[in-house]
Parts: sequence; structure tokens; C-alpha cells
Amino acid sequence: MNATAADYRWLGDHCPDLIEAYCVTLVRAIPPEEALRRLHARADGRVAGIAALVGAAAEAWKESGGDRHFLGLCAIDGWTLMVEPNGYLGSLDEAAAPLSRGTELVAHFRNVNAVDHFSRYADGEPRLRFEPLLPYARGGAGPEGAVALMREVGFDPCDDGADPEVAAEAAFALAERLTGVRLTPELLDGAEFLTGSAPGF
Repeated sequence: MNATAADYRWLGDHCPDLIEAYCVTLVRAIPPEEALRRLHARADGRVAGIAALVGAAAEAWKESGGDRHFLGLCAIDGWTLMVEPNGYLGSLDEAAAPLSRGTELVAHFRNVNAVDHFSRYADGEPRLRFEPLLPYARGGAGPEGAVALMREVGFDPCDDGADPEVAAEAAFALAERLTGVRLTPELLDGAEFLTGSAPGF
């Protein structure tokens, strides 16, 4: 399917606490347990559904004081989905590079101040990097190759100030186009997440 930002308009209503501040990472062909290993993270347990994951993240934050990164991971269509409510680990080069060794990774992040970041890695190297709110400024090994696709999902690659909600929705759509993994309310509500925590970078 040719996803666009419009396909992710449900995020604000269905996942308001998540969409306010999150990092979503997809890593191809490695299981959740291997993703935790590459991040030097420990497994903590399992929770069912995105609402429970958001709640567990809030509790973990209280316990750690933000010293560790809370992660929720599940396998989807040959990829590992890693969701970080109020997190950002997947957006860091220190995490994305080892996670993508021998494979590929797509991650997008947004915090409560609407600071955001989108990246695609292949075998440890950044291929595309940009801020969804400022899609005109692109980096990585081959950023211009993504311009047409960015435009199709709802970004204006020449824009120097996009709408924050549309930018987040377009980031989800672009991640789907690059991975083939479509996130839906039903999928997120029905997923069983392996939870874990990683040390700070």
C-alpha cells in the first residue's frame, strides 16, 4: 500500500500519550531479543497493548529517574518494532549504528517540544537523516534519493516549517513506505511487547 500522512491521522485520537513524545524504530531481520543484546539492554517482562506499554514506560521513568531507556519490542512481518514512549534511544547514532549492522533500520522521534528526527540506516551507516518539521535540510549518504518519496507521503521537501501533527503522521507513513510495515490501532492494541531497559548513552 502507498501510505500517506492521511493514513496515520488516527494517532492523535488513539495514542495521544504516545504521539506527544515517542521514538519508533524498525529493524529488519533481527528478533527482539537480539535487538536488546545489541543495545546492552536487559529484558524486564512483557505487556500487552500500546496503552499498557505507555503506562509501563511512565512507571519505569519514575523508578529510574530517566537514567535508563525503557523499550517495548515485538516482531512484525520480519522486522522488530521498538517503541519508546517518551524516549529517543533509537534516534541516536550510538544505538542505530549497532542495531543496523548487517541489516537496515528506520527510526523516527519526537519530543514534547516537537523536536523531531527521522533516520534510515543500512549496515551501520546513515543513509537518510532529516527533521520532519524541517524536511528541506537532509543528510546521510544519499538523501536526495528520498525526495520523491517524502513528497508522496506528505512532506514538502522545500518547506522550512511544517505543521507538527502532519509531520509526525508523514514520518509514520514514510517509515511504512521504507519498511513495508503498516502500523494500525488494532496491531498496536493487540501486540505483546517484550519490555527492557538500556543504559544511557
